[in-house]
Amino acid sequence: MSEAYFTIVNPAAGGGRCGKLAPRALERLRAAGLSLEVHETRRPGEATVLANGAYADGFRKFIAVGGDGTGFEIINGLFPDAATQGRASLGFLPLGTGNSFLRDFVRNGTDLAEFGAQAILDRRSRPCDVIRLEHSGGSVFFINTLNMGFAADVATLTNRRLKFLGEPGYLVGVLVSLARLRRRPFPLRADGARDDRRCLFVAFSNSKYTGGKMMIAPHAAIDSGTIEYVHWGPIGRLGLVRNLPTLFTGTHIRHPMASRRTAVRIDFELKHPVNVVIDGEVLTLEAESLEVLPGALDVTV
Repeated sequence: MSEAYFTIVNPAAGGGRCGKLAPRALERLRAAGLSLEVHETRRPGEATVLANGAYADGFRKFIAVGGDGTGFEIINGLFPDAATQGRASLGFLPLGTGNSFLRDFVRNGTDLAEFGAQAILDRRSRPCDVIRLEHSGGSVFFINTLNMGFAADVATLTNRRLKFLGEPGYLVGVLVSLARLRRRPFPLRADGARDDRRCLFVAFSNSKYTGGKMMIAPHAAIDSGTIEYVHWGPIGRLGLVRNLPTLFTGTHIRHPMASRRTAVRIDFELKHPVNVVIDGEVLTLEAESLEVLPGALDVTV
């Protein structure tokens, strides 16, 4: 097994910011004695291919240099093999736009890039659950959150049309999605209990944040062995405007229309594909189920 860190850089992350900042960040790691094998991506999905090949070649330590989407692609290159053929670890140099995952481990105002680099240098590691999404076309793995409804509407608009704005693009996406507000059910069973209530959104989380600083699942924990399921009912435009700040503090779950629970398995009963946002990536798919792989990945945080 290689002791080097297989390092995947997405230079386009953060509107090109990652490509400018990555060389200096990586040189800092090398100066501290870390052996890095660095590869840059040039197109979506390439990090998955690179990570999968590196794992097959004996690499077990990986670093994602970019945003949440870079980590998402790497994880999907490691799994399902890493669940049965030897543990892998993943560190982060968060030089992208959202960088949601690391926010679970820092105080407000912390420099996430500095935190990620220091965690790698200190070799801080802890087990992290991985969630497997089965859909009509195969499997997807994630460690942050999957959202349907309003949060997915915002992310779809932001990622496909407003990403060039960087972090402010999320706010623009929120405002546009508010004007187009849709409330509909996403029928499912959570550990066998049916839920077909209409909603603003549903979220299935392993960690707290999405979309940068939106604390969708304040009770989520990366090593709980469960999925944090948050449902916010069909609130109206005025009510959403009044409560919009609570999405960033996690206090939205106190709203009378909100509910939360934990589950080890979600079975969807959707009749058609829907837009979902998974760890910063927007996909359109026909979801079938979610299942937890407890502590399947070591994350450097």
